[in-house]
Amino acid sequence: MAGAIASRMSFSSLKRKQPKTFTVRIVTMDAEMEFNCEMKWKGKDLFDLVCRTLGLRETWFFGLQYTIKDTVAWLKMDKKVLDHDVSKEEPVTFHFLAKFYPENAEEELVQEITQHLFFLQVKKQILDEKIYCPPEASVLLASYAVQAKYGDYDPSVHKRGFLAQEELLPKRVINLYQMTPEMWEERITAWYAEHRGRARDEAEMEYLKIAQDLEMYGVNYFAIRNKKGTELLLGVDALGLHIYDPENRLTPKISFPWNEIRNISYSDKEFTIKPLDKKIDVFKFNSSKLRVNKLILQLCIGNHDLFMRRRKADSLEVQQMKAQAREEKARKQMERQRLAREKQMREEAERTRDELERRLLQMKEEATMANEALMRSEETADLLAEKAQITEEEAKLLAQKAAEAEQEMQRIKATAIRTEEEKRLMEQKVLEAEVLALKMAEESERRAKEADQLKQDLQEAREAERRAKQKLLEITTKPTYPPMNPIPAPLPPDIPSFNLVGDSLSFDFKDTDMKRLSMEIEKEKVEYMEKSKHLQEQLNELKTEIEALKLRERETALDILHNENSDRGGTSSKHNTIKKPQAQGRRPICI
Repeated sequence: MAGAIASRMSFSSLKRKQPKTFTVRIVTMDAEMEFNCEMKWKGKDLFDLVCRTLGLRETWFFGLQYTIKDTVAWLKMDKKVLDHDVSKEEPVTFHFLAKFYPENAEEELVQEITQHLFFLQVKKQILDEKIYCPPEASVLLASYAVQAKYGDYDPSVHKRGFLAQEELLPKRVINLYQMTPEMWEERITAWYAEHRGRARDEAEMEYLKIAQDLEMYGVNYFAIRNKKGTELLLGVDALGLHIYDPENRLTPKISFPWNEIRNISYSDKEFTIKPLDKKIDVFKFNSSKLRVNKLILQLCIGNHDLFMRRRKADSLEVQQMKAQAREEKARKQMERQRLAREKQMREEAERTRDELERRLLQMKEEATMANEALMRSEETADLLAEKAQITEEEAKLLAQKAAEAEQEMQRIKATAIRTEEEKRLMEQKVLEAEVLALKMAEESERRAKEADQLKQDLQEAREAERRAKQKLLEITTKPTYPPMNPIPAPLPPDIPSFNLVGDSLSFDFKDTDMKRLSMEIEKEKVEYMEKSKHLQEQLNELKTEIEALKLRERETALDILHNENSDRGGTSSKHNTIKKPQAQGRRPICI
């Protein structure tokens, strides 16, 4: 009895100790996940769980986003999840998105998963027209997106119309020109074919390298008012704070780089930006909501921290990730080289096989023809033998008749004919018999010669039959294909050696290999600069080509602003655009 009571008490105590949980749904750019979270969990607990699930280590770029009354907000790491102003209806939904953007994607984004998530997010922003992209650049970006999804271009697989269901261009670009979907696909495919040999991660990185130079890339816009009540836009990005005219989100009126800002603060709805240079007036502005002010401050602090972090030596964790990334890149490069060699060997083997099959088919045809010739020779020989036998029998019959005629002539000569008439008649008969005997002798001789000729033809036919059998024997005994002893091609001396045993790979990296890899990376940077120049020329050619098909009445305000910037000789790089305020930052700000 006491034992039963103790067991019930133990069970009830265990039941009480089980923590209460709630369901959370996490939506990434390409997947959805659900987790059971404890009621006491803070934002960092949930965020770390999501990052571990994704295998993401570059966590400082990302955050969990939710929406409050049409206003975007981010989950705070030091605050309980359920203490945020989120819907308590399960599952509680958060979006895992990039909160901060890198200045240079190629240098800062180390992990492949980080690059992939940025690629998907930036691509969606361009297609949704949250980032303005010129038409010619849209076509180039679309070609890299196709390379990342489909791999190398293969005309036998990627036939006309294979991009018909893909969303690759902003609707604004499609509506701006009198071009059919087939015409757009043709131009995208032309560039897509030039990207042969690029892996998915390389194509996605090329996409980001082009997109990061767009003016609206990585900028968060907020509606504000200055002290005079003028409506403006505040842009926050990785380089600093920028003030825009509401009608022009491409070119800022004034910019404050992070390294020139001394302090940012807000009180209630008023924000204050204090530049380092005390000669420059303090800039103050108001936002519509207190919640927006908090979001602006979060983005300012986070972007400023990353800005300063980039200008310091990498932490041990980042150094380790970059070293692992370099090793992984070298391993993938060697793996691609190995696969390329195997593909080449396989193609050569297939060509050899096709050649052997062709030769085998040819030899079979020759054997069939030889066999048919042999059969015809045998039939001809049989016919000639039969004809020779008939001719020989006819010759024997003629010889027998000639002998009978000779006997008849002798009998006639021996018979005495008394009368002259009978004698004359007898002489005439003898003469006729002699002529007949002579003719029959000639015919017998001719038949004998014909029999000899037929015997000779029969012998030649049998000789031809023997030769045909010999040729058939040679064909059937010849090997169908030559023995192949493929000798593996020696590896180039500058490729790090690796041994393939069973299903495992072992690599031997040396210092010289890493130095050589570093030199190759430097060389690739130089080549990239040359390719960038060539790429710009290609973009200009495409722009000129499709300009004649543009519908001017459908141009948006951003299109007109972009064209005016281009006509003034400006560059599309946002980094150059943002540096302009340096020259005007030494005078009082009047907005």
